[in-house]
Amino acid sequence: MDLKTKLKTNDFTVGIIGLGYVGLPLALEYSSKGINVIGFDLDVNKIKHINISKRTYIKHIPSERIKTEVNRKTFSATSDFSKLRIADVIIICVPTPLNVNREPDISYVLNSTREIAKYLRKGQMVSLESTTYPGTTDEDILSILSKTGLKVGRDFFLCFSPEREDPNNPHYSTSTIPKVVGGVTRQCLDIGVMAYGKVIKKIVPVSSTRAAEATKLLENIFRSINIALVNELKQVFDRMNIDVWEVIQAASTKPFGFMPFYPGPGLGGHCIPIDPFYLTWKAREYDMSTKFIELAGEINTFMPFYVVEKVIHALNDNYKSIKGSKILLLGLAYKKDIDDLRESPSLKLLEILQEHGAVVDYNDDYTTSIPKVRKYNFKKHSVKLTAKVVSKYDLVLLATDHSYYDYGMILKHAKIIVDTRNGFGKYKSKKIFKA
Repeated sequence: MDLKTKLKTNDFTVGIIGLGYVGLPLALEYSSKGINVIGFDLDVNKIKHINISKRTYIKHIPSERIKTEVNRKTFSATSDFSKLRIADVIIICVPTPLNVNREPDISYVLNSTREIAKYLRKGQMVSLESTTYPGTTDEDILSILSKTGLKVGRDFFLCFSPEREDPNNPHYSTSTIPKVVGGVTRQCLDIGVMAYGKVIKKIVPVSSTRAAEATKLLENIFRSINIALVNELKQVFDRMNIDVWEVIQAASTKPFGFMPFYPGPGLGGHCIPIDPFYLTWKAREYDMSTKFIELAGEINTFMPFYVVEKVIHALNDNYKSIKGSKILLLGLAYKKDIDDLRESPSLKLLEILQEHGAVVDYNDDYTTSIPKVRKYNFKKHSVKLTAKVVSKYDLVLLATDHSYYDYGMILKHAKIIVDTRNGFGKYKSKKIFKA
């Protein structure tokens, strides 16, 4: 039976490499449609969570969803990559970080592709979802897979379909976010549209994998540049004694030609702080410089330092030095109501504050202890947020505006507050310093 026939009859198996914030939701979508899914990951803890305890390891994904799909025997996880030969559709959902020199690191993608090449057979589709620079799919990945002797578009099919996950978004889910798909050949595109169409309500075909790769970069560069703009305006308006949040709210009443973006303590998440630099790096190959992207990166990277300057100013106004001051950092995740710490500016804030001699604790009910990540290894645990606890700190720094925070209680008992998210926007108090 050829792959098109298998897709038409739902008689196919999906293999998803990488069971993180992108791979796990996608695996559950396919499984919920009765399609057999094998998840591949090197993290044995994730595999145990799925196969044995049937519990989630991502807060916004309920354990019940995993339990349901595992119990119906349409979803399992493994670290045995030889099982890739079973899969008809293979989807790569692995990280694409920057290295220490802020250059693209696609080693996870290339290593995954080499594993696929060991077991590649006729009639399989391979799709990359990890954000990367244009040319990764039809140059780097295709080069590895072609060494098997199989011909793309005839023996196997190769696509790029950028992930668009927005963790804990109440309005959109994996299945309702339109899916862009590009294929190396027309046959690849047709197969990709069919495969993703099984679980995604709207498919957006584009002319090539490069167009699909560039689409994802445009989406995130657009956000990065506009966030940098309001971050810069926040600093300018602060000097003018103008509330940037009030200005944004007023500008948002214009029914055309304006889209609100909001300032913060820096950029977080796996996409926006990283993806623009993939294009910056690739553009050099074409003797081009990406001035807007690089300037936006400079502004956004500076924001945690700006926030700490505000902390120092707020303490000075209260006859305190930052050295030895006790600071409570509210929120670790890069955005509200999730547990995702990837590139979170809160971690950078914690590092800078400690370098200045501050004694820093944090509260985040979504992350009760800080795991070791690539850049940081903080051995801290979340403190309970009570009136007594809040009152013992010299300053409270709001970095992530989780919905569970009792802002009224915090304001009542805090000595000083530095607010980077306008969480205390409705309150008027000399205790509050906006950053």
